Amino acid sequence: MTATPAAADVVVAPSRPPRFRTAPLAIFEPRRFHDDKLGYLEATAKVGPVVELQFGPVRLYLLREPADVARVLVQNAKNYGKDTIGFDALRIFLGNGLLTSEGEFWRRQRRIAQPAFHHRRIEGFAETMVDLADEEIGRIEEGRRSGPVDLAHHMTSLTQRVAGTTLLGADPDADVDTVGRCVEVLNRYVDHILMSPIRLPLWIPTPKNRRARWAGRTLDGIVAQMVKRRRAEKVAGDDLLSMLLEARDEETGEGMTDAQLRDEVVTIFLAGHETTANALAWTFYLLSTHPEHQEAARAEVDRVLAGRRPTAADVRNLGTVERIVKESMRLYPPAWFIERSVHEDDVVGGHRLRRGALVGLVPWVTHRLPHLWDDPERFDPDRFLPEREKARPRFAYFPFGGGQRLCIGKAFAMMESVLVVSRMLQRYEIELADGARIEPEPLVTLRPKHGVPVVLRPRSGT
Repeated sequence: MTATPAAADVVVAPSRPPRFRTAPLAIFEPRRFHDDKLGYLEATAKVGPVVELQFGPVRLYLLREPADVARVLVQNAKNYGKDTIGFDALRIFLGNGLLTSEGEFWRRQRRIAQPAFHHRRIEGFAETMVDLADEEIGRIEEGRRSGPVDLAHHMTSLTQRVAGTTLLGADPDADVDTVGRCVEVLNRYVDHILMSPIRLPLWIPTPKNRRARWAGRTLDGIVAQMVKRRRAEKVAGDDLLSMLLEARDEETGEGMTDAQLRDEVVTIFLAGHETTANALAWTFYLLSTHPEHQEAARAEVDRVLAGRRPTAADVRNLGTVERIVKESMRLYPPAWFIERSVHEDDVVGGHRLRRGALVGLVPWVTHRLPHLWDDPERFDPDRFLPEREKARPRFAYFPFGGGQRLCIGKAFAMMESVLVVSRMLQRYEIELADGARIEPEPLVTLRPKHGVPVVLRPRSGT
């Protein structure tokens, strides 16, 4: 007689994930997705933890559970690459920098750049960050007198100047508006590429292509001037650009070529300001609509700083402000969608993922799962009290990605955000303007589509 295997010994073959479709033909599915990306993704999450989509010829698996996110970003990260439609579109403008490169080339570039983001070096940027925040507050004050001000616009201006000054040693003040227009064009061009069934080469002079070429050339010119000025100074600075110019790989002794330098500078300048600007804009929106949390943060700022400027040493004591920033990135993660390609068949969540397909990790969805987050739509910064953070799975929250590709600027962005929010709360009470239309726009990053118009009331004594 053959023994019956124990339940624990039974091996269940991996199954095909459930499919999600809203259109009768796969070719129409991208349009349904494009019309309401966030709502579409929320609908797929209700189907199951692993869902298969067919976008024309492209097969896409959406994963929502922390354990499955960990499988892709950490446990089997070597099987999931960046040879995707989205990253191909980004490479048109960013080249092969830290965000888009892979393999040994990426590891070499990361080794060169990593020292610039050491915590001691980042702390040394705090004074400059506050100086620039004060300058931007001066611009805000001028505009405030004539009515509501758009804090999304001002945070973009500020974070551009912070990234340029601290990381590249060149204040892009004169180019701030131009860079903003370029980023807007590139955001929309990449979104167009992702959603279009027919992708025309950039050299074909369509209106979208002409705008995209203008934006690419303009950014290249601005970056080239930064590099040219720094090389002309012939003095080693304390910023990342100086380090990139002087760096030699410790294993090979090689420095960067001009092309590599261009790609890294463009990547760091754009990535170093765009996501942080959006995180700050969403933070101020949430503070403007939750006066009880705004008041709690202001009370902490007053107690810790007693009216003086914040420093790097103060950040660790501004826990309420930090939790507010974290909760803002939970509800409105700037990196709302993370894309990878499947190199070889893998099993995730009991389902087989096929080679050649794409995988989508969606912080917007995972950050809202009710079995991970109680009342997930509610703004509750206390979710990030230490004891509550420890109780959640590791990848229940991943606004900066994870694994070896964890955002190199995470500590930089968090310190900048805490300092800027604290400085603004020292100066103003913030209230959302009447009639403001707040709508998330998921392009390359998650932006407030119509900005964040607010009424700012100076605090007494400021």
